[in-house]
Amino acid sequence: MAHPSSPTPLDADQERALKRLLWLVAVGFFMQTLDATIVNTALPAMAKSLGESPLRMQSVVVAYSLAMAMLIPASGWLADRFGTRRIYVWAIVLFALGSLACALASSLTMLVAARVMQGLGGALLLPVGRLVVLRTFPRERFLQAMSFVAIPGLVGPLIGPTLGGWLVQAASWHWIFLINLPVGVLGALASLRWMPASPAGLRVRFDAAGYLLLAFGMVAISLSLDGLSGLGLRQAAVLVLMIFGLASLAAYWLHALRLPEPLFSPQLFHVGSLRIGLIGNLFSRLGSSCMPFLIPLLLQVTMGYAPAEAGMMMLPVALASMSMKRLTTPLIQRHGYRRVLVVNTGLVGLTMASFALTTPDQPLVLLLVQLALFGAVNSMQFTAMNTLTLKDLAPREASSGNSLLSMVQMLAIGMGVAAAGAVLAAFTEFFGAGLRGAQTLPAFHATFASMALITIASAGIFWQLAEADSRAAPAKAAADLPDAR
Repeated sequence: MAHPSSPTPLDADQERALKRLLWLVAVGFFMQTLDATIVNTALPAMAKSLGESPLRMQSVVVAYSLAMAMLIPASGWLADRFGTRRIYVWAIVLFALGSLACALASSLTMLVAARVMQGLGGALLLPVGRLVVLRTFPRERFLQAMSFVAIPGLVGPLIGPTLGGWLVQAASWHWIFLINLPVGVLGALASLRWMPASPAGLRVRFDAAGYLLLAFGMVAISLSLDGLSGLGLRQAAVLVLMIFGLASLAAYWLHALRLPEPLFSPQLFHVGSLRIGLIGNLFSRLGSSCMPFLIPLLLQVTMGYAPAEAGMMMLPVALASMSMKRLTTPLIQRHGYRRVLVVNTGLVGLTMASFALTTPDQPLVLLLVQLALFGAVNSMQFTAMNTLTLKDLAPREASSGNSLLSMVQMLAIGMGVAAAGAVLAAFTEFFGAGLRGAQTLPAFHATFASMALITIASAGIFWQLAEADSRAAPAKAAADLPDAR
């Protein structure tokens, strides 16, 4: 295969090899995105089967996202040390085994533990697959290749909620995990045959101390948020956990400043677009990432929708998300990242706040419009934030910056769902609604409004983007990176 920087035209065999590689990476994205969305619709059924409250099931989502965030920082080093093909195959196998363990779980604790295993596999699928494409494709074709890989990744959210609801009604919730097994087997076999083997055995020292500080900080902060509702931790324990987490992250930053080769170099933050993109990703997703968790719950718990019906209602979100892909690039090229992100972040928050007005007797058409509008502006948000973050990185910074972006995305999703669960539990107790039926509707309304305010507030981060960093170079803005939700 041609070197990433080589301008030499590729022959037919090389082109076929590149296309097969794209499909292999796309399968990994599909598995990860399908499983991330298929679970949300099934949470009430899981809760009933396991004897839990449906409003306390956010730990199933949080465990998966947090496990991904924990392992992503080590993904680049693992790929360099053992080879990208080997790590990618291991990731698929671990993901499939985690799926099997989820299906066999007989308690919430076992299910959460199995989701951690599944998340560890997903943590390697996402960044290692993107890294393979980055290292294999010529630089001028990288974004075009990633745009192709993103399409199957968007099919997962499109069919996930509907498939999950249908499986719950037609069989049981266990099958939402079992369907990953044949895909995993085929993906692993195909990767062994067609994925190029990169050189392994890199002896660069792994920053184990930095990794432990970073991982502990992420886990502690996420668990402290989840402890406000799902884990039943007392307030003092939550506060102590939060302080330990913040102190661990601060210690990592100081550790990275004095180390020659840290896990993530503080020098990365000298790139203005990456700095704003990462911080904006964290806080913007912290608000909006709760929506795939909250909406199916709202429909099933308060409005009486069946699981399959609730899954079908998520189709407008995915369809509108896909339809916005072609519109986002021209808007960014014309108006720049700063203006697009500031305005669109406000629109994401407003569409989220509109769900605070939902009622069981509102017209179906109005609800479909709400869902489609949210899907459209949320898709534009993801595309703009992702391309902004990576567009100005030098080749030597690409691997580290890519892993850092993936970690922040997964951390934000886990923290967002944990925060939404804590807010929902607090409002449920405040309104005295108990845990049943339409009585919980005011608690849902207040939760949507609160999470919308967090999203709107994050627009101030994108406002700080410098004019030079806001401009989109035509070659780099011509396609978008996958959402990696």
